[in-house]
Order: sequence, then structure tokens, then C-alpha cells
Amino acid sequence: MAKASRIERGDWQTPSELAREVLSAIARRAEIACVVEPTCGEGAFLEAAADRLPGVSLFGLELSARYAATARARCPRATIEVADFFAVDWRAKLAAQPEPLLIAGNPPWVTSAAMTRARGTNLPHRAARAGQSGLDSLTGKSNFDISEWMIDSLLAAAAGKRFRLAMLCKTQVARKIMLACAARGQHVKGSLRRIDARRHFGAAVDAVLLEVEPARREGAAWPLFASLGARVPDRRLSVVEGAIVNDLGEYRATSALSPRVAGESRFAWRSGVKHDAAAVMELDVDTCKALLLEEICLFPLLKGGDLFHSGDLEVVRVPRKRLIVTQQRLGDDTREIRERAPRVWAYLSANRERLAARKSRIYRGQPPFAMFGIGDYTFAEHKVAVSALHKRLAFRALEPCDGRPVVLDDTCYFVACASKREAHAVARALNGPLAQRFFEARVFWDAKRPINKQLLSALSIERLLAAAG
Repeated sequence: MAKASRIERGDWQTPSELAREVLSAIARRAEIACVVEPTCGEGAFLEAAADRLPGVSLFGLELSARYAATARARCPRATIEVADFFAVDWRAKLAAQPEPLLIAGNPPWVTSAAMTRARGTNLPHRAARAGQSGLDSLTGKSNFDISEWMIDSLLAAAAGKRFRLAMLCKTQVARKIMLACAARGQHVKGSLRRIDARRHFGAAVDAVLLEVEPARREGAAWPLFASLGARVPDRRLSVVEGAIVNDLGEYRATSALSPRVAGESRFAWRSGVKHDAAAVMELDVDTCKALLLEEICLFPLLKGGDLFHSGDLEVVRVPRKRLIVTQQRLGDDTREIRERAPRVWAYLSANRERLAARKSRIYRGQPPFAMFGIGDYTFAEHKVAVSALHKRLAFRALEPCDGRPVVLDDTCYFVACASKREAHAVARALNGPLAQRFFEARVFWDAKRPINKQLLSALSIERLLAAAG
């Protein structure tokens, strides 16, 4: 039997060696006239290209003059410019290079918020490009991976050219790039090849080599390979109706469970209460009693971990904590607490500075001690809930505790139900094999929040109940 190659064994040790393995693999199946490394750092990909592709042009761009000098020393024949990626006209820059292009590299694996703090300047804001609402922007959905913005910008700039893009990135970034190309109507095809990010970069994330090239038509599946050297994909990802599915066959087999129109279901998935002050607002039962806090503002609280670690129980055990709830609906005047629950008001006032110091901008201009994720649904006596942060779908029916409805924090999603019987029927159906098949075709467990409102709302609970009999 032939000896396995290093690419098949995966025993490279440094980013430079990884770059050489990537370039070698690409060179075997692509025509290349110029290699462009848009954030070249010390020039790992340019050096690998110089070794593997002696006849091609080499162009790199780097923000740091020190890194650029190192890259020039490692790869003397490359043209390396010192410039800010975000200030470059990439359409013009790519047009100046000979085709076919290979746009390769390892863009920063940091978020826009982290890079803004490091640079002291604002970066391009994805919210405006994605049409996000103001609340989505404020609650963190506008905080995105810089590599996503960079790769998407490069693909948009390369439209109409002969090119291949090969970038190391988080797996979730690769999926967002797939969606961005589909939304833009850019016909491309590509693949994802898993890499060991912990071994090469010390990053505890799922990561891939993302390869993209022009296609004559849209709708092609994107194979996902277990490694750089794998020849047969583990699965094929597809973009369907603005979403990515990881199993097209199962997606189609379960599509009858999807709502036919938006808002069809009377079961609306909600996020739990957001308050960003657990040390102040979440108290154990004994502490509430010791402080003589009025029960009118106290509600039994469950968090995502409580739901997930309930074993195989359909109903969660009695909550260990209580949440101080300051409003019935978003924007309510919290000063009413002073009359209804003076001891709760005194406790909150004693912690006013800690609550005022909450970092999220959503609290600015709101009444003191304000919360979000509050509405009539919060106080429904019967609910079905699921943890948003864990790597398994486990739905729980919730019942009142000590005569009070159980509330959830913002690590959970839930639907309000009309009765105990309905809640148990919904939980049973959601935990059943049909619903699990539906979700598994659509969920990506490497995501930071794999279970989200979009995923849950893709299934009509009414249709599921009817199918389950």
C-alpha cells in the first residue's frame, strides 16, 4: 500500500507548512498566472507560491510595514504594498493583475468589534449592507467576523474575472460567504475542506479552507471534505431559499413541515429576558427571603443550562433561582415598582450604579432597571423551551412553580402554549424523530448559537402536530 502523504496524515506543524500544503493542492487542479495574498502578514502564502509556482506573478498587501519587510525578505520577487485593506479599491487592484488569479491567504480571525477596539477606528458596518434593524444592530448581530467582510469584498471585486479564491476561515464564515454570493446573484461554485485550527493557530473553532471560483449557473452544491487531502466529501451543502442546508435530501423530505407563508403559525418563538446583570437580577430563593423582597416582582427562572442538563425529563425540575422582573412590556415605567414593591425598589436603587454600567447600548434612554425580551408571552403559564447554546435539541415543557409562571433568560427560546396538555404535546412532538430529522437537515452545530429563532421558526408546529398524529 502506498505511504500516506503529509496532506493525508495532516502532520504539518506551522502555518507556513500549511500554506505550502494548500498551494500544492490547489496548483494540481487550477491554472494560475498570479497569486494575490490580500493580508499577507509575513508572506506565508507568497513564499509557498514562489516555491511551488516559479513562473507566476506574486502580489501581496499588508497593513504593517514591519510584517511587509519580513515578507519581502522571504519572497524577494513578490510585489508587496503597505496599505489598509479597507482603503483599497480591490476591483482596480485585481484588474491590474494577470489572469487567472489565485486569491489566497489567511485573513484575520477577529470580530469587527475587536478590531475596532484595537485600531481605534470604526470599520465598515455590515448592518447597513445586510438590512438589519436598529435593535439587531444594538444587540450584537452587527458584530461580525472581519474575514467575512474581507472575503465577500474580494469575491465581489473579482466578479467577471477568471479567478479562484482559497482562504482559511471559520466554517461559519464560509457558510455566510455562500449566502452572500447567492444573495448577490454571483454564480460561483466551491468547496469547504476542514482544517485543525487548534493545531495550527491555537483557535478552538471549526475552520476550513474555503475555495470559490466562477460558475456558469447558480445552485451548485458545495462539497464539505473532512480534511485537505480527502477525496470524497462528507456531505454537500446547498443554498435553498436564502438559507444553507447540510442535507438536501432530508431538507426536501421534511419540507412539508415548513410554514407555507411567514407568520402562519400561532406558535411564535421568543427569546428569554435580557438584562445583562445576573449578579443583581438573578437571586437564589433564600436570598430573596432574607432581603424580604416582594414576590410580585419575583419569578422562577430557568437558564439554558437548566434546560439542557435536565436529562431525559420532559418537564424541568423546580427552578433554583428567581429573577427580578421590572417591567411587563418593553418601555414600561419602572418607577411604579416604588409603590408596588418598595423593598425591591430599594434593592435595585442600591445597585443602581451596577445596572447603569451595563455595556449594551439598548439600555440607553430606557427607564432605570429596564429589561428586554419582555411581553405578555413572558408570563404565559405554560411554555415549551430549548437552550440556544448547547449542541443538542432538547425541548422542555414548563409549568408554573409556586403559583408563578416560569421565565427564561436570553440563552433560551420558547413558545407560549394555551394549556398544560398542549405544552406536553408540543414538547413531545418537537423531541420526536420527525422534528429531529427536520432540524438536523438545517442546523450547524459549530455555530456560536446553533439553535436560533430562524431555525426554530422554519418548522410549523401545527403541521408537526398533525403529522405526528
